[in-house]
Amino acid sequence: MSKAKETVLEIDLRALTHNFNYLKSKLKPKTKFLAVVKAFAYGSDSVAVAKHLENLEADYFAVAYANEGVVLRDAGITKPILVLHPLPTSFKTIIDRCLEPSLYNTKVLNEFIEIAETQSQKNYPVHIKFNTGLNRLGFQENDVDAIVSKLKATSAIKAKSIFSHLAASEDKNEVNFTENQINSFKTIASNFENKIGYKPWLHICNTSGVLNYLEAHFDMVRCGIGLYGFGNSATENSNLQPIASLKSVISQIHNIKEKESVGYNRAYIAKDLEKTATIPIGHADGIGRIYGKGKGYVIINGKKAPIIGNVCMDMIMVNITRIDCKEGDEVIIFDSTYNASGLAQSANTISYEILTAISQRVPRKFLR
Repeated sequence: MSKAKETVLEIDLRALTHNFNYLKSKLKPKTKFLAVVKAFAYGSDSVAVAKHLENLEADYFAVAYANEGVVLRDAGITKPILVLHPLPTSFKTIIDRCLEPSLYNTKVLNEFIEIAETQSQKNYPVHIKFNTGLNRLGFQENDVDAIVSKLKATSAIKAKSIFSHLAASEDKNEVNFTENQINSFKTIASNFENKIGYKPWLHICNTSGVLNYLEAHFDMVRCGIGLYGFGNSATENSNLQPIASLKSVISQIHNIKEKESVGYNRAYIAKDLEKTATIPIGHADGIGRIYGKGKGYVIINGKKAPIIGNVCMDMIMVNITRIDCKEGDEVIIFDSTYNASGLAQSANTISYEILTAISQRVPRKFLR
């Protein structure tokens, strides 16, 4: 693997293949696999990732908003795409581009029916979301009768699936809560099926649900973070391979005298004769200010170099006093060895946040 000569995000599609195959190995043969590629495929590249997963025969994709689905359609993705948080302003686009909306309250259900009827649709596939405890989006259990009534009153749309979202499937201390969510979903599904007169697909499991609740895989599962190499536990992390490596280089090295300051607001004061390195990556690239003042770090020649002072828009400065290095040397922000979870934990956040924050101005390099 070549050394970085600039700030670059390397995306290892071989690791993506491994993760897909590992997660799919947990499923029964008829359980469908939905790949979540929202937020630029968790900060990587939604088009490249979706194309690769389509070749691996993923059954479905999911995005957060309609414009993300449009990007995939424009790139030639043909598999069904679920829009998890559609807004009424995008409903016509959703139909025009053959996307499938999650309908989560009476307002969006009524408005989508109206648009679908105006567009002369017949049995347009929609996905009805129920809230079983996450309390973010979704109908309540007592909404079933009203939903079924509206669906039966129109031929424009048809419920392809009903689904919910687990709130704490990775937390072994919340097993009872998760099992209650699953049981609640089963009750809703049974009631819905009996009243609608046909059986929509059922899905509730995210990555941690796939790994921890085999009995809840139902007709389809939705995997996001697991595809990108994180299983929300040390055990499962060892079975997955992070697909993203964020790298940079040392632009300049400074020798700093005792009591000299580094960076904006003089946020770091040298305690002795010290050496610092300036690296061309900053909060405009996704390394937020929370990583400054010694919380975050980078890896240079196998050693941790703490970020000192405030993170700048385009640069960070790190302490290399005890590291043998030179200008032009490679810098690892995270990779498969020093993964994003470790860096995230240094600032009391999670891998999702640092991965999805990587700016689109950072060049992507694909390892195939």
